[in-house]
Amino acid sequence: MKNTLVQTLPKGPIDIVGDIHGEYKALCALLEHLNYADNGMHPQGRSLVFIGDFCDRGPNSPAVIAKVKQLVQAGHAFAVLGNHEINLLRSDAKPGSGWFFSNRAASDKENYAPFVSANKQQRDKIRAFLTQLPLVLERDDIRIVHAAWVDRYVNAVREIPTNEMVQAFNQWQSQLLAQAQKEQLLQKKQKEAQQWPYHLEDKNHQPPMLKAHARLDILKRNHNPIKVLTSGVERVTDTPFYVSGKWRFAQRMPWWDEYNSTIPVVIGHYWRKLYPLNSNWVSAADLFQEIHPFAWHGRNKNVFCVDYSVGGRWIARKYQHSLKKHFQLAALQWPEQRLVFANGLTANTL
Repeated sequence: MKNTLVQTLPKGPIDIVGDIHGEYKALCALLEHLNYADNGMHPQGRSLVFIGDFCDRGPNSPAVIAKVKQLVQAGHAFAVLGNHEINLLRSDAKPGSGWFFSNRAASDKENYAPFVSANKQQRDKIRAFLTQLPLVLERDDIRIVHAAWVDRYVNAVREIPTNEMVQAFNQWQSQLLAQAQKEQLLQKKQKEAQQWPYHLEDKNHQPPMLKAHARLDILKRNHNPIKVLTSGVERVTDTPFYVSGKWRFAQRMPWWDEYNSTIPVVIGHYWRKLYPLNSNWVSAADLFQEIHPFAWHGRNKNVFCVDYSVGGRWIARKYQHSLKKHFQLAALQWPEQRLVFANGLTANTL
Protein backbone atom coordinates (compact mmCIF):
# COMPACT_ATOMS: atom_id res chain seq x y z
CA MET A 1 0.00 0.00 0.00
CA LYS A 2 1.38 3.43 -1.00
CA ASN A 3 2.09 5.66 1.98
CA THR A 4 0.12 8.59 0.55
CA LEU A 5 -2.92 10.54 1.72
CA VAL A 6 -5.22 8.48 -0.52
CA GLN A 7 -4.80 4.73 -0.15
CA THR A 8 -6.45 1.57 -1.44
CA LEU A 9 -8.54 -0.38 1.06
CA PRO A 10 -7.98 -4.14 0.70
CA LYS A 11 -10.87 -6.41 -0.18
CA GLY A 12 -12.93 -8.19 2.45
CA PRO A 13 -15.73 -7.48 4.94
CA ILE A 14 -15.14 -4.47 7.19
CA ASP A 15 -16.57 -2.78 10.27
CA ILE A 16 -16.38 1.02 9.95
CA VAL A 17 -16.17 2.64 13.39
CA GLY A 18 -17.45 6.19 13.89
CA ASP A 19 -15.82 9.07 15.78
CA ILE A 20 -14.60 7.86 19.20
CA HIS A 21 -13.49 11.11 20.89
CA GLY A 22 -11.59 9.55 23.76
CA GLU A 23 -14.44 7.27 24.88
CA TYR A 24 -12.27 4.22 25.49
CA LYS A 25 -14.87 2.19 27.41
CA ALA A 26 -17.37 2.64 24.59
CA LEU A 27 -14.73 1.50 22.09
CA CYS A 28 -13.98 -1.64 24.10
CA ALA A 29 -17.70 -2.43 24.40
CA LEU A 30 -18.22 -1.96 20.66
CA LEU A 31 -15.28 -4.19 19.74
CA GLU A 32 -16.69 -6.88 22.02
CA HIS A 33 -20.12 -6.66 20.37
CA LEU A 34 -18.41 -6.89 16.98
CA ASN A 35 -16.69 -10.09 18.19
CA TYR A 36 -13.08 -8.89 17.90
CA ALA A 37 -10.39 -10.41 20.08
CA ASP A 38 -8.12 -8.12 22.11
CA ASN A 39 -5.42 -8.48 19.44
CA GLY A 40 -7.85 -7.46 16.69
CA MET A 41 -8.40 -10.91 15.20
CA HIS A 42 -11.93 -11.71 14.03
CA PRO A 43 -13.24 -15.29 13.62
CA GLN A 44 -14.72 -14.42 10.21
CA GLY A 45 -11.63 -12.55 9.03
CA ARG A 46 -13.23 -9.10 9.18
CA SER A 47 -11.19 -5.91 9.49
CA LEU A 48 -11.81 -2.65 11.32
CA VAL A 49 -11.77 0.77 9.69
CA PHE A 50 -11.57 3.82 11.97
CA ILE A 51 -13.02 6.95 10.45
CA GLY A 52 -11.06 9.55 12.44
CA ASP A 53 -11.57 11.81 15.47
CA PHE A 54 -10.14 9.28 17.89
CA CYS A 55 -9.38 11.96 20.46
CA ASP A 56 -10.51 15.07 22.41
CA ARG A 57 -13.41 15.73 24.81
CA GLY A 58 -13.57 12.19 26.20
CA PRO A 59 -11.90 10.80 29.34
CA ASN A 60 -9.09 8.72 27.78
CA SER A 61 -7.81 9.81 24.39
CA PRO A 62 -4.34 8.25 24.96
CA ALA A 63 -5.89 4.80 25.47
CA VAL A 64 -8.07 5.12 22.36
CA ILE A 65 -5.16 6.10 20.14
CA ALA A 66 -2.98 3.36 21.63
CA LYS A 67 -5.70 0.80 20.81
CA VAL A 68 -6.17 2.06 17.27
CA LYS A 69 -2.39 2.02 16.79
CA GLN A 70 -2.13 -1.55 18.13
CA LEU A 71 -4.83 -2.81 15.76
CA VAL A 72 -3.50 -0.95 12.72
CA GLN A 73 0.08 -2.08 13.25
CA ALA A 74 -1.10 -5.67 13.75
CA GLY A 75 -2.69 -5.54 10.31
CA HIS A 76 -6.25 -6.00 11.58
CA ALA A 77 -7.41 -2.40 11.11
CA PHE A 78 -7.14 0.66 8.89
CA ALA A 79 -7.72 4.29 9.81
CA VAL A 80 -8.08 7.76 8.32
CA LEU A 81 -7.40 11.10 9.97
CA GLY A 82 -10.17 13.35 11.23
CA ASN A 83 -10.10 17.08 11.86
CA HIS A 84 -9.14 16.55 15.51
CA GLU A 85 -6.01 14.63 14.50
CA ILE A 86 -5.17 17.35 11.97
CA ASN A 87 -5.39 19.93 14.76
CA LEU A 88 -3.10 17.82 16.92
CA LEU A 89 -0.49 17.37 14.20
CA ARG A 90 -0.54 21.10 13.44
CA SER A 91 -0.29 22.01 17.16
CA ASP A 92 -3.59 23.85 16.81
CA ALA A 93 -5.08 23.49 20.29
CA LYS A 94 -8.90 23.45 20.32
CA PRO A 95 -11.50 23.04 23.09
CA GLY A 96 -11.31 19.48 24.43
CA SER A 97 -7.65 18.93 23.54
CA GLY A 98 -6.25 19.74 26.99
CA TRP A 99 -5.27 16.08 27.42
CA PHE A 100 -2.55 16.74 24.79
CA PHE A 101 -1.88 20.50 24.95
CA SER A 102 -0.91 21.69 28.42
CA ASN A 103 -1.92 25.27 27.62
CA ARG A 104 -5.54 24.06 27.30
CA ALA A 105 -5.60 21.72 30.30
CA ALA A 106 -6.85 24.26 32.85
CA SER A 107 -9.61 25.73 30.67
CA ASP A 108 -10.76 22.26 29.57
CA LYS A 109 -11.25 21.02 33.12
CA GLU A 110 -14.52 22.95 33.44
CA ASN A 111 -16.17 20.93 30.69
CA TYR A 112 -14.24 17.73 30.13
CA ALA A 113 -12.65 16.66 33.41
CA PRO A 114 -11.71 14.10 34.46
CA PHE A 115 -9.47 13.19 31.55
CA VAL A 116 -6.19 11.31 31.20
CA SER A 117 -3.33 13.51 29.98
CA ALA A 118 -0.56 12.31 27.69
CA ASN A 119 3.04 12.68 28.83
CA LYS A 120 5.88 13.84 26.57
CA GLN A 121 6.83 10.33 25.47
CA GLN A 122 3.22 9.45 24.66
CA ARG A 123 2.74 12.68 22.70
CA ASP A 124 5.79 11.94 20.57
CA LYS A 125 4.57 8.41 19.82
CA ILE A 126 1.05 9.64 19.05
CA ARG A 127 2.34 12.19 16.56
CA ALA A 128 4.60 9.61 14.92
CA PHE A 129 1.68 7.20 14.49
CA LEU A 130 -0.80 9.76 13.18
CA THR A 131 1.75 11.00 10.64
CA GLN A 132 1.53 7.58 8.96
CA LEU A 133 -2.25 7.68 8.40
CA PRO A 134 -4.07 8.70 5.19
CA LEU A 135 -7.06 10.98 4.70
CA VAL A 136 -8.93 8.67 2.33
CA LEU A 137 -9.40 4.93 1.86
CA GLU A 138 -11.04 3.71 -1.34
CA ARG A 139 -11.87 0.62 -3.36
CA ASP A 140 -14.37 -0.22 -6.09
CA ASP A 141 -17.33 -0.72 -3.76
CA ILE A 142 -16.76 1.78 -0.90
CA ARG A 143 -15.09 5.11 -0.07
CA ILE A 144 -14.01 6.17 3.43
CA VAL A 145 -13.29 9.79 4.42
CA HIS A 146 -13.85 11.67 7.65
CA ALA A 147 -16.11 14.52 6.53
CA ALA A 148 -16.58 15.11 2.79
CA TRP A 149 -15.85 13.47 -0.54
CA VAL A 150 -15.23 16.13 -3.18
CA ASP A 151 -13.50 14.68 -6.23
CA ARG A 152 -11.22 17.60 -7.02
CA TYR A 153 -9.98 17.78 -3.45
CA VAL A 154 -9.44 14.02 -3.18
CA ASN A 155 -7.38 14.20 -6.36
CA ALA A 156 -5.47 17.22 -5.03
CA VAL A 157 -4.09 15.17 -2.12
CA ARG A 158 -3.88 11.80 -3.87
CA GLU A 159 -0.09 11.67 -4.32
CA ILE A 160 0.97 13.61 -1.21
CA PRO A 161 3.01 11.42 1.20
CA THR A 162 1.39 11.07 4.60
CA ASN A 163 4.41 12.59 6.35
CA GLU A 164 4.02 15.75 4.23
CA MET A 165 0.38 16.35 5.16
CA VAL A 166 1.08 19.21 7.59
CA GLN A 167 3.39 20.91 5.11
CA ALA A 168 0.74 20.68 2.37
CA PHE A 169 -1.98 21.93 4.73
CA ASN A 170 0.11 24.93 5.71
CA GLN A 171 0.97 25.73 2.10
CA TRP A 172 -2.71 25.89 1.19
CA GLN A 173 -3.42 27.99 4.27
CA SER A 174 -0.63 30.38 3.27
CA GLN A 175 -2.23 30.84 -0.14
CA LEU A 176 -5.57 31.55 1.50
CA LEU A 177 -3.91 33.96 3.91
CA ALA A 178 -2.60 35.90 0.93
CA GLN A 179 -6.18 36.19 -0.31
CA ALA A 180 -7.29 37.28 3.16
CA GLN A 181 -4.64 39.98 3.19
CA LYS A 182 -5.81 41.13 -0.22
CA GLU A 183 -9.30 41.53 1.24
CA GLN A 184 -7.85 43.14 4.43
CA LEU A 185 -9.67 40.50 6.48
CA LEU A 186 -7.07 40.35 9.26
CA GLN A 187 -7.34 44.08 9.91
CA LYS A 188 -11.13 43.91 9.78
CA LYS A 189 -11.14 40.91 12.14
CA GLN A 190 -8.92 42.75 14.62
CA LYS A 191 -11.26 45.75 14.53
CA GLU A 192 -14.26 43.49 15.16
CA ALA A 193 -12.45 41.93 18.15
CA GLN A 194 -11.83 45.39 19.62
CA GLN A 195 -15.48 46.38 19.19
CA TRP A 196 -16.69 43.12 20.81
CA PRO A 197 -14.37 42.46 23.77
CA TYR A 198 -15.45 38.97 24.86
CA HIS A 199 -13.83 35.66 23.98
CA LEU A 200 -15.48 33.41 21.40
CA GLU A 201 -15.37 30.55 23.92
CA ASP A 202 -17.50 32.59 26.36
CA LYS A 203 -20.90 30.92 26.05
CA ASN A 204 -22.62 33.62 28.10
CA HIS A 205 -21.93 36.45 25.65
CA GLN A 206 -23.32 35.92 22.15
CA PRO A 207 -21.39 37.98 19.62
CA PRO A 208 -22.97 39.98 16.83
CA MET A 209 -22.45 38.74 13.30
CA LEU A 210 -18.72 39.38 12.84
CA LYS A 211 -18.46 39.47 9.06
CA ALA A 212 -14.67 39.41 8.77
CA HIS A 213 -14.48 36.45 11.18
CA ALA A 214 -17.08 34.63 9.06
CA ARG A 215 -15.43 35.38 5.73
CA LEU A 216 -12.04 34.26 7.01
CA ASP A 217 -13.53 31.02 8.37
CA ILE A 218 -15.15 30.22 5.03
CA LEU A 219 -11.99 31.09 3.10
CA LYS A 220 -9.84 28.79 5.22
CA ARG A 221 -12.34 25.94 5.30
CA ASN A 222 -13.78 25.70 1.79
CA HIS A 223 -10.62 26.18 -0.26
CA ASN A 224 -8.07 23.99 1.52
CA PRO A 225 -8.46 20.40 0.23
CA ILE A 226 -7.31 18.81 3.50
CA LYS A 227 -9.69 21.00 5.49
CA VAL A 228 -12.62 20.10 3.24
CA LEU A 229 -11.98 16.34 3.43
CA THR A 230 -11.72 16.40 7.23
CA SER A 231 -14.13 19.23 8.17
CA GLY A 232 -16.61 19.43 5.31
CA VAL A 233 -18.09 22.31 3.35
CA GLU A 234 -19.59 25.31 5.13
CA ARG A 235 -21.52 28.52 4.49
CA VAL A 236 -21.93 31.74 6.46
CA THR A 237 -24.88 31.63 8.86
CA ASP A 238 -27.46 34.33 9.51
CA THR A 239 -26.66 34.46 13.23
CA PRO A 240 -23.75 33.12 15.34
CA PHE A 241 -24.25 29.82 17.15
CA TYR A 242 -22.38 28.12 19.97
CA VAL A 243 -21.16 24.56 19.48
CA SER A 244 -18.17 22.47 20.61
CA GLY A 245 -16.97 25.17 23.00
CA LYS A 246 -16.97 28.16 20.66
CA TRP A 247 -19.19 30.74 18.93
CA ARG A 248 -19.19 30.11 15.20
CA PHE A 249 -20.23 32.00 12.10
CA ALA A 250 -20.12 29.22 9.49
CA GLN A 251 -22.56 26.32 9.26
CA ARG A 252 -21.94 22.82 7.89
CA MET A 253 -23.55 22.05 4.54
CA PRO A 254 -24.97 18.71 3.30
CA TRP A 255 -22.42 18.19 0.53
CA TRP A 256 -23.90 14.72 -0.08
CA ASP A 257 -26.91 16.31 -1.82
CA GLU A 258 -24.54 17.10 -4.71
CA TYR A 259 -22.60 13.81 -4.68
CA ASN A 260 -23.21 12.17 -8.08
CA SER A 261 -21.08 9.01 -8.01
CA THR A 262 -22.64 5.57 -7.62
CA ILE A 263 -19.86 4.46 -5.23
CA PRO A 264 -21.04 4.63 -1.59
CA VAL A 265 -19.23 6.91 0.85
CA VAL A 266 -19.05 6.43 4.63
CA ILE A 267 -18.23 9.45 6.80
CA GLY A 268 -18.17 10.54 10.44
CA HIS A 269 -17.89 14.10 11.77
CA TYR A 270 -21.51 15.27 11.69
CA TRP A 271 -22.98 14.32 15.10
CA ARG A 272 -25.92 12.22 13.98
CA LYS A 273 -28.56 11.48 16.64
CA LEU A 274 -29.68 7.95 17.44
CA TYR A 275 -32.71 9.20 19.41
CA PRO A 276 -34.61 12.53 19.33
CA LEU A 277 -32.98 14.87 21.82
CA ASN A 278 -34.91 17.78 23.29
CA SER A 279 -31.95 19.65 24.65
CA ASN A 280 -29.92 22.79 24.04
CA TRP A 281 -26.66 20.83 24.15
CA VAL A 282 -25.93 21.99 20.60
CA SER A 283 -27.36 24.93 18.68
CA ALA A 284 -26.02 24.04 15.25
CA ALA A 285 -28.49 23.01 12.57
CA ASP A 286 -29.24 19.29 12.49
CA LEU A 287 -28.36 18.09 8.99
CA PHE A 288 -30.24 14.84 9.66
CA GLN A 289 -33.45 16.32 11.05
CA GLU A 290 -35.58 14.87 8.25
CA ILE A 291 -33.50 11.69 7.83
CA HIS A 292 -34.08 8.44 9.73
CA PRO A 293 -31.10 7.65 11.99
CA PHE A 294 -30.48 4.37 10.14
CA ALA A 295 -30.95 5.75 6.62
CA TRP A 296 -28.46 6.38 3.85
CA HIS A 297 -28.68 9.94 2.60
CA GLY A 298 -27.69 12.23 -0.25
CA ARG A 299 -28.79 12.64 -3.86
CA ASN A 300 -28.33 8.94 -4.62
CA LYS A 301 -28.94 7.67 -1.08
CA ASN A 302 -25.41 6.26 -0.98
CA VAL A 303 -23.71 8.36 1.71
CA PHE A 304 -23.81 7.22 5.34
CA CYS A 305 -22.73 9.11 8.45
CA VAL A 306 -21.71 6.67 11.19
CA ASP A 307 -20.99 9.33 13.86
CA TYR A 308 -23.70 8.96 16.53
CA SER A 309 -22.38 11.73 18.80
CA VAL A 310 -20.43 9.73 21.36
CA GLY A 311 -18.27 12.86 21.60
CA GLY A 312 -21.12 14.47 23.55
CA ARG A 313 -20.90 12.14 26.54
CA TRP A 314 -18.96 14.78 28.44
CA ILE A 315 -22.22 16.74 28.56
CA ALA A 316 -24.01 13.89 30.33
CA ARG A 317 -21.14 13.58 32.81
CA LYS A 318 -20.90 17.30 33.50
CA TYR A 319 -24.60 17.93 33.99
CA GLN A 320 -25.40 14.48 35.39
CA HIS A 321 -28.01 13.97 32.69
CA SER A 322 -29.36 10.55 31.80
CA LEU A 323 -28.30 11.21 28.21
CA LYS A 324 -25.70 8.50 27.77
CA LYS A 325 -27.97 6.49 25.47
CA HIS A 326 -28.18 9.49 23.13
CA PHE A 327 -24.42 9.70 22.69
CA GLN A 328 -23.46 6.39 21.10
CA LEU A 329 -20.50 4.81 19.37
CA ALA A 330 -21.40 2.75 16.31
CA ALA A 331 -19.92 0.69 13.52
CA LEU A 332 -21.31 0.11 10.04
CA GLN A 333 -20.74 -3.43 8.80
CA TRP A 334 -19.97 -3.63 5.09
CA PRO A 335 -21.14 -5.15 2.80
CA GLU A 336 -23.97 -6.24 5.13
CA GLN A 337 -25.06 -2.61 5.70
CA ARG A 338 -25.78 -3.44 9.32
CA LEU A 339 -25.23 -1.17 12.33
CA VAL A 340 -23.78 -2.33 15.65
CA PHE A 341 -23.75 0.02 18.65
CA ALA A 342 -21.63 0.00 21.80
CA ASN A 343 -24.76 -0.53 23.90
CA GLY A 344 -25.55 -3.78 22.02
CA LEU A 345 -28.22 -2.38 19.73
CA THR A 346 -28.13 -3.68 16.15
CA ALA A 347 -30.07 -2.51 13.12
CA ASN A 348 -30.10 -2.83 9.35
CA THR A 349 -29.61 0.41 7.45
CA LEU A 350 -32.43 1.81 5.34
